Amino acid sequence: MKNITFSQATLEAMEEEMNRDQSVFVMGEDIARQGGIFGQFKGLPDKFGFERIKDTPISETAIIGSAVGAALAGMRPVADMHFADFIGVCMDEIFNQMAKVHYMFGGQKTVPVVVRAPDGIVNQAAAQHSQCVEAWFGHIPGLKVVIPSNAADAKGLLKSAIRDDNPVIYFEHKGLFPIKGDVPEGEHLVEIGKARVDREGVDLTIVTWSMMTHHAAKAADKLASEGIKAEIIDLRSISPWDKEAVLKSVAKTGRLCVAHEAVKQGGFGAEVVATVAEEGMDYLDAPIVRVGAPFCPVPFARPLEQAYRVTADTIYNAVKKIL
Repeated sequence: MKNITFSQATLEAMEEEMNRDQSVFVMGEDIARQGGIFGQFKGLPDKFGFERIKDTPISETAIIGSAVGAALAGMRPVADMHFADFIGVCMDEIFNQMAKVHYMFGGQKTVPVVVRAPDGIVNQAAAQHSQCVEAWFGHIPGLKVVIPSNAADAKGLLKSAIRDDNPVIYFEHKGLFPIKGDVPEGEHLVEIGKARVDREGVDLTIVTWSMMTHHAAKAADKLASEGIKAEIIDLRSISPWDKEAVLKSVAKTGRLCVAHEAVKQGGFGAEVVATVAEEGMDYLDAPIVRVGAPFCPVPFARPLEQAYRVTADTIYNAVKKIL
């Protein structure tokens, strides 16, 4: 094991996959000359040159359109979106082209594109640079959606995404980039669609992903001080998602809280809750509770941003209602 940051883990994944497969290349804004605004591509041009680490015009439509074309021609592009919020500019290329080509052409072509999309709230990035929009893409057949919460999963899921013949949206929370974690030495892959038990417990289940896994752990620590043992399930992927792991946990604990940073209304947590209600109602000893952000844009003003955030205390207070 080695202790490195989330950002370094993704950089390692890129280096290893580009060494392994000459068809892998990277494209996006400010990644070749600048190394990405979060340093997640730093040094790659020195190793692989500007032919495989490409700066692009400021056009998300051009980036994803080119990535789809390159994939159809036999390449494996990794396209960086700078901020997940900018995906809206190229939605047609993603949900009408990238996600549907394999199906519409009878499986004759695959579209192995990875779209890296930094998301989530950081200090005062405001309404157009702070959103979590994973639920949009969990609704689109033909896409895989992965959302790591730690350095080891960041590396393992990115490597798996690059090797996958399906298009993958890879959400990486901006607040996670500097956080260190233990990453296995050597080849490390994480299966897409397989959840991880972050913490075992018997009194309730907290299902979450991305940065919220860390907030759930803090809430679980506070609950533990009161003698309550919470089990935390980190989904890691929301399409496909590991409903078997969730149902197994709820069968053990009898209580469920689903927490995410995204807006609560229409969030992917509703899919988890609906599935448990349909397939695991008999397991439940209390109503299910959902935790998510208010139905409004992310505020810029610091006090309002703090009030908007979903925190460990938000999860703790929600859980107490069902205990």
